[in-house]
Amino acid sequence: MKTAATPEQVSHIIRYAWEDRTTFEQIEERTGLTERQVIDVMRRELKPSSFRMWRKRVSGRVTKHRKLFEQHLKGPVDDE
Repeated sequence: MKTAATPEQVSHIIRYAWEDRTTFEQIEERTGLTERQVIDVMRRELKPSSFRMWRKRVSGRVTKHRKLFEQHLKGPVDDE
Protein backbone atom coordinates (compact mmCIF):
# COMPACT_ATOMS: atom_id res chain seq x y z
CA MET A 1 0.00 0.00 0.00
CA LYS A 2 1.95 2.98 -1.28
CA THR A 3 -0.52 5.72 -0.31
CA ALA A 4 -1.98 6.45 3.10
CA ALA A 5 -4.49 3.81 4.10
CA THR A 6 -8.09 4.75 4.68
CA PRO A 7 -9.63 3.97 8.08
CA GLU A 8 -11.48 1.07 6.43
CA GLN A 9 -8.24 -0.37 5.01
CA VAL A 10 -6.52 -0.03 8.40
CA SER A 11 -9.46 -1.84 9.98
CA HIS A 12 -9.08 -4.73 7.50
CA ILE A 13 -5.33 -4.94 8.11
CA ILE A 14 -5.86 -5.10 11.88
CA ARG A 15 -8.57 -7.76 11.51
CA TYR A 16 -6.34 -9.90 9.24
CA ALA A 17 -3.41 -9.52 11.64
CA TRP A 18 -5.48 -10.68 14.63
CA GLU A 19 -6.88 -13.72 12.78
CA ASP A 20 -4.90 -16.83 13.66
CA ARG A 21 -5.43 -18.55 10.31
CA THR A 22 -4.51 -15.57 8.10
CA THR A 23 -0.80 -15.78 7.37
CA PHE A 24 1.40 -12.75 6.83
CA GLU A 25 1.81 -13.96 3.24
CA GLN A 26 -1.96 -13.84 2.74
CA ILE A 27 -2.09 -10.37 4.27
CA GLU A 28 0.59 -9.26 1.81
CA GLU A 29 -1.37 -10.75 -1.11
CA ARG A 30 -4.55 -8.92 0.00
CA THR A 31 -3.07 -5.58 1.05
CA GLY A 32 0.41 -5.34 -0.47
CA LEU A 33 1.94 -4.88 3.00
CA THR A 34 4.91 -6.93 4.13
CA GLU A 35 5.06 -8.49 7.60
CA ARG A 36 7.25 -5.59 8.75
CA GLN A 37 4.72 -3.05 7.46
CA VAL A 38 1.84 -4.89 9.15
CA ILE A 39 3.77 -4.78 12.43
CA ASP A 40 4.30 -1.04 11.94
CA VAL A 41 0.55 -0.50 11.33
CA MET A 42 -0.31 -2.52 14.42
CA ARG A 43 2.23 -0.58 16.52
CA ARG A 44 0.85 2.74 15.29
CA GLU A 45 -2.87 1.92 15.51
CA LEU A 46 -3.15 -0.18 18.69
CA LYS A 47 -2.72 0.89 22.27
CA PRO A 48 0.75 -0.13 23.53
CA SER A 49 -0.67 -2.90 25.74
CA SER A 50 -2.79 -4.26 22.87
CA PHE A 51 0.22 -4.22 20.56
CA ARG A 52 2.33 -6.15 23.09
CA MET A 53 -0.48 -8.70 23.53
CA TRP A 54 -0.78 -9.12 19.76
CA ARG A 55 3.01 -9.53 19.29
CA LYS A 56 3.14 -12.13 22.05
CA ARG A 57 0.21 -13.96 20.46
CA VAL A 58 1.55 -14.05 16.88
CA SER A 59 5.16 -14.72 17.85
CA GLY A 60 4.25 -18.20 19.03
CA ARG A 61 1.92 -19.10 16.17
CA VAL A 62 3.09 -21.27 13.29
CA THR A 63 -0.17 -20.42 11.51
CA LYS A 64 0.96 -16.81 10.91
CA HIS A 65 3.82 -17.91 8.64
CA ARG A 66 3.00 -20.13 5.67
CA LYS A 67 6.38 -21.95 5.64
CA LEU A 68 6.27 -22.71 9.36
CA PHE A 69 2.68 -23.89 9.08
CA GLU A 70 3.49 -26.20 6.16
CA GLN A 71 6.44 -27.65 8.09
CA HIS A 72 4.20 -28.10 11.13
CA LEU A 73 1.65 -30.05 9.04
CA LYS A 74 4.35 -32.37 7.73
CA GLY A 75 5.35 -33.28 11.25
CA PRO A 76 8.77 -34.30 12.52
CA VAL A 77 11.24 -35.66 10.00
CA ASP A 78 12.95 -38.95 10.83
CA ASP A 79 16.68 -38.90 10.11
CA GLU A 80 17.22 -42.58 9.41
